[in-house]
Amino acid sequence: MEEKRDPTVVLITGMSGAGRTEAMHTFEDLGYFCIDNLPPSLLISLVTLAGLNSDGKRKLAVVCDIRAMEFFSALTDELAHIRDAGISVAVLYLDSADDVLLRRYKTSRRRHPLSGEGMTVTEGIYRERKLLAGVRELADYVLDTSAIEPRELRRSIRRLFDYNNEQSKMEVNVQSFGFKYGPELEADLVMDVRFLPNPYWNEQLRTKTGLDDEVRRFVLGKPEAEHFLQAWKAMLEVLMPGYLAEGKNSLMICVGCTGGQHRSVVLAEATAQILRQSGYQVAVSHRDLPLAEVI
Repeated sequence: MEEKRDPTVVLITGMSGAGRTEAMHTFEDLGYFCIDNLPPSLLISLVTLAGLNSDGKRKLAVVCDIRAMEFFSALTDELAHIRDAGISVAVLYLDSADDVLLRRYKTSRRRHPLSGEGMTVTEGIYRERKLLAGVRELADYVLDTSAIEPRELRRSIRRLFDYNNEQSKMEVNVQSFGFKYGPELEADLVMDVRFLPNPYWNEQLRTKTGLDDEVRRFVLGKPEAEHFLQAWKAMLEVLMPGYLAEGKNSLMICVGCTGGQHRSVVLAEATAQILRQSGYQVAVSHRDLPLAEVI
């Protein structure tokens, strides 16, 4: 079976206030080059300028909406031109109930794009819906955002347009460090493993590091470490999908011990192994290892 690919071009449209900006940010996170408020008549020119082709290596997401008044007459022809060029294109239409849109406008105090024509927000919503009725019929996907939060919208878009393993989209960095040299300020998640027996007090291990087999066996051979890893793995199995659902694209997990030489190094490597087994792409670094007392 041929592998399913993300569309090379995604046209984001729909009702004002239904979540187009949030959608655009999600496509940015998925690796799309994004442009807001592009007149549809410029679509094929932009595709040509960007050097897009059918291989899908470059991807483009464009927001076209009611602000471009020539939208309706040009859209169908432009989509046909793109498909004739052999480029995959999908139309995502975002919708929401009128009362929800009205409430969002009142909450944000933003002006509806049609209200400048002497219309109230309610009248603007009504007219916009009529004008977009034909565009909605062209959509490959319609998402109703009336009852969902932004994170659920992001999750829905990822389900529709991210055909790769979700875990591979998150950049995970695991770093060991020593508390005596200060905390890691960029950490998203910090685990303190100073409760584990310290190899430093073993004279044969003092000048070695957590990258040495003797230290690794010492640390992981303790019952405390075994129990910790079981609980740590269970915790990561809860946390990581939650970070993905929130649309987080990079995550730094820091594991600390006293000097950043023994225990934290071993457990940082073990953490990376746990995450890799779950499909995450992980980079490991050891911040304070250059300061270690080694010979």
